[in-house]
Amino acid sequence: MTTADGRATDVPADGPRGSAAPASPVNRDDLGDRVLTLPNVLSVVRLLGVPLFLWLLLGPHADGWAIVVLALSGVTDWADGKLARALGQSSRLGALLDPAADRLYIVATLVAFVIRDVIPVWVVAVLLGRELVLGVTLLVLRRAGWPPLQVHYLGKAATFLLLYAFPLLLLADGGGTAAAVAAPIAYALTVWGAALYVLAGAFYVVQAARLLSGADQAGAGR
Repeated sequence: MTTADGRATDVPADGPRGSAAPASPVNRDDLGDRVLTLPNVLSVVRLLGVPLFLWLLLGPHADGWAIVVLALSGVTDWADGKLARALGQSSRLGALLDPAADRLYIVATLVAFVIRDVIPVWVVAVLLGRELVLGVTLLVLRRAGWPPLQVHYLGKAATFLLLYAFPLLLLADGGGTAAAVAAPIAYALTVWGAALYVLAGAFYVVQAARLLSGADQAGAGR
């Protein structure tokens, strides 16, 4: 799995909108404005797979097909970054679509798994709590004039682990030899993925606090 279209993954390239001095190296803000690209099409296909996945899991309980959808989402997540770099089709839209699709799959899967009693509620509470904290952080940044934070490699690694843990958790929820083999791998990936996911969230919050603190200090010095 790659970062969003393989883009740089640090803080926003510019300071608060309207400020004069840049705060970090150029990154996402220097990407093109192209919309109709192959990587973007793959990201949209991934987004369209979210309701299909939920229906398969909660409607007919077609776990096998749900696992296929999850697996394909992981493949397309890897492919869109590779193609963006290979074809020179990185774009601002792609940099937003890629992490959005990741988060939607994670949230949708967590909700469905709780309804199906596949994972404990406390795991969902921790991961969704992380999303809530980040949502508030992004709102605070936006009010201060900052664009969204860049996708971090640690966050992508956590997403990678979780998106590959989910199909195995579904498999482990069944019976037979396959479930027995999948269970320890699924639980290990879930624990590591959840830990990294929360740690990445903490890094985002610290990064946002530094940006806001720097902006406050710059404002006080003028």
